[in-house]
Parts: sequence; structure tokens; C-alpha cells
Amino acid sequence: MNVHATARPKGYGISVERLDGKIAIYRDQTLLAESSNAKVMYETRLPPTIYIPREDVLVDLSDETELQTFCPFKGTATYHDVILGGERLANSVWAYEEALPESAAIQGHIGFLPNAYSRIDLGDNQLREPQDGNISGPLIDWLMRGASANNTPEAFTKALAEKMLEHGIAIQRLSILTWSLHPLIAGKHYIWEKGEAEISTNVPTYEIHDHPAYINSPLRHVSNGLGGVRQRLNAENPHNSFPIMEDLREKGATDYVAMPLPFSDGRTNVLTLTCDHPDGFTTENLGLVFECSLVIARFYEVFMQRENAQVLLETYVGKRSGARVLGGEIRRGDGDEIDAAIMFCDLRNSTSLEEQLGREAYINLLNDFFETVSGIVHENGGEVLKFIGDAVLAVFPAGEDAKAARDNAQRSAIDIVERLGELRQSGSDVHCDCSIGVAYGRVTYGNVGSRERLDFTVIGQAANIAARLGEYGKTKNHRIVVSADILPACANALPLGDVKLHNVSQPVESYALRTSADAVLNA
Repeated sequence: MNVHATARPKGYGISVERLDGKIAIYRDQTLLAESSNAKVMYETRLPPTIYIPREDVLVDLSDETELQTFCPFKGTATYHDVILGGERLANSVWAYEEALPESAAIQGHIGFLPNAYSRIDLGDNQLREPQDGNISGPLIDWLMRGASANNTPEAFTKALAEKMLEHGIAIQRLSILTWSLHPLIAGKHYIWEKGEAEISTNVPTYEIHDHPAYINSPLRHVSNGLGGVRQRLNAENPHNSFPIMEDLREKGATDYVAMPLPFSDGRTNVLTLTCDHPDGFTTENLGLVFECSLVIARFYEVFMQRENAQVLLETYVGKRSGARVLGGEIRRGDGDEIDAAIMFCDLRNSTSLEEQLGREAYINLLNDFFETVSGIVHENGGEVLKFIGDAVLAVFPAGEDAKAARDNAQRSAIDIVERLGELRQSGSDVHCDCSIGVAYGRVTYGNVGSRERLDFTVIGQAANIAARLGEYGKTKNHRIVVSADILPACANALPLGDVKLHNVSQPVESYALRTSADAVLNA
């Protein structure tokens, strides 16, 4: 007997072989399919899979379901339910209606999931055991040992592309699209191109979802769970499934693949690869990337989780406060005593405005008001700590320069009043007016609350006085009232003397600041 040694594959492999004689698939006593033209697919890491010509399936199948999966060398699989009398086996068979060249032999064939059948009669055929090779190499070694040293998505993307090249994958272009949780941007799109020193990072806004370039792109196709995309771009494949394919072809690309990068929260991000080798991607190359894709996805998920946490904290508690929370100040009582100017800016006549304008128009007005106030506070070095109903609480930490903090708070108050006045004069928003109180002093800047629910804020007499000065200004038709320790430098400061404020034990020496918007005051 001659014994021939079978060389173990060096990388990811896939092969399709015809089976001899008749093959039958049963579910208990029900014959699901019977064929003399069945095939078996051997694929690295997977058990052998039997494929039956569609015409040899003996039970009813539903129309295509919504489920689709993608393989970079088989294509996009569509699924059907098996209908057995009153029983319906959901998504229990699949087919590759447009199989890729490596798997053309199974086009028009049906595969059965293991839970659909109880046994397969193979006749005289014997399936061989998979001969998985060791597919380690520069890419996998790097993912296991060195990838974590890249602490930004840009650095990781560049290193990932370089390791693919080192592994022998002929990539011309690599891109990663990750979706984010951000009030203004939809996500990040990192693009590496051969010969370019730096990674290109695009930051699309939510308008991307309505942009024709995205609507007609593989990115949208994959993100929407419609499976991956694989297209050869050589002269033998002139048809373009998406407009971008022609652009890539003109740059010398020969093969293209877009595959899902699933995150653990269910969102589908996208990895795309473009090849410039005359023969396109090999099965081994794409199999390697596909096997590594879940690991690659986890790296980007860590990057995006960190970025999302920072963005959400900055969005809800402010930039400085968010940085402190991320820096570890997460326990009740964590914080510092600081000197700061505190500003409390309240929308005037809010109750009557809501009744007058209606809920939707009032909310739009409120958002415009918050946008104006926040922008001016940030321009002057302050931070909006929170929105309290229809009011804004802002802090201007003194640090080493108490005068600058006072001046910045005073300047912000004047700028806000004058900007709102300009909007009223121009007719852009005839309703928007405010009342502002500003005080200076030592406050606790940190976490307060219950054990389960914390708030990062400022606590102290200065914060109380700022809020009460704003209330006092409403009663006396002053838009801005500040305490004496703000040291108003404005020549139009009107002394108010010692003012008795609600729930403040001692009178507070105060000033009203006049602005160019005070010609007409709608109390």
C-alpha cells in the first residue's frame, strides 16, 4: 500500500469536493433532501459542510428572511425557514445566491444548519477530518503581543496595515468606520493608503446618512446588516456594484472587500481592504483577516468606548469636570476646594413663554438660549456645569489668577446680555432675555449625591449668592447683578448697596451692570 503524506496547509484554506452516490438528510423520519449531486466544503476551523442542489430539497422553504451573513470568499449568505407542516424552523437553511469565485461550486446549493436535521446518510462517503494548519505569523503575533502598545486608533490603524503588508497581504488601502455616541458627529473613518505617511481621519456628521455618497456605498450596505461586499476590480469584472469601485480601479486596485466589525453592543462597524496585486486577494489572506476581525473589532471598541465616555462626560458635565471624573474622581466626596467666579444665568418669563409658544417652539427657544450662553462662557475660559430647568450654572476657576476669573465671568455676563439683545433687535428671537447673577468665593468642586447617583457640581456660598442675585435682578429690572467681590471694572456699574437676599444670612454688597441692551428692558 502506498501512503502519501498530505501537506498541512500553511494558512486558511477552502475546498469543495463532489460526493459519490446518493446523500440523504433527515429530520427524524422526515426526508428533507436527497441528492446524487451533493458536495462537501472543507474550510479551515469549520466542520465539513454538506451542500445540496436546491432542486433536490424536498420540503418547503420560506422566502428569504431578514438574516444575512458574510464570508469574504463565499459571499453573502441569505437564509430561509424550513416549513414542516405546522412546524417552522427559523433561518435553518442558507444559500449563496451569488457565490464568489473561490466558492462558485456551491452556487445554487442549500446548506442545512445542524439544528434542522437529526442525521445525514452519506452512503459510502467518508468525510475527512479538517487539517487546520498553523496560521500564525506577523499579524497574529502582533495582535497577541504588540498591538496594545498603540494607544490611539490612528496609531493602531497604521500599525495594522503595516502588519498586514508584512504578513504578505497585498493591501493598497485599508479603512475602518466606527460609529460613535456624540451629539454632533456620527462616527470616525480612519483611512490608511500605501505611500502616505499619516492616517486620514474623517469625522462625518449625522448628515452622512442622507448623503448620496454614503447611501450608495459599501459602508452603508455593511453597517445596515446586509452582509459584506467583495468585488474583483480587474478587466474581467467590469460591473461596479458601487460608484466608489471605479475610483479605486483607476488607482490601480484589483480587488475589494468590506466586512463587518461587530461591537459587543450590537453596532456594526466596517473594515474595508483594497488590493493592488494583479491576482487580487488570496483565500488565505482574506481568511486570516476574517478570522482576526473579531479581535480587531475589540481594539476599536476599546478606543471608541474611551472616546464615547469622554464625549458623554464632556457633554453632560463639562470638559473640566469630565476630565476629572475620567481621571478617577468617581466617589462621593471626591473633589477640591477652589476659588472661582460663579455665574447663574436664567431665562426670563419662561413659564409664560411655554404657554405662549407651545412646547416644541419653547424647547427650540430654550436650546438656542443654552447654545448662546454656553458658547460665550467657553469663549471666556469658563465651563458650563449644568442646565437647571431654564437656567445655566457656569464656573470660572481662579487657579493662580483670581482677577482673570472675575473679569472673565463679568465679560461673559455682559456678552450674553448684549448678544441676546442683538437677537431681539434683529427679530431672530424676540422672546429671548435673561437675568444673571455673579459672585466670587471658595466653593467645593466635586461629587455630591447618593451612593448610586452622583452629581459633579459646585457647592458653596458663592453659588447660592449668584443664584439669589439673579432672582433679585428680576424683581428690580436689572439684567446683571454681581457681588462686590467681582470688582466690576465697568464704568456703567450701578451700586445697589447692601442687598438682603433670600436664605442668605448677611446682606450682600451688590452692583447692577449696565449694557448696550438695557435701552429697553422687557421685565
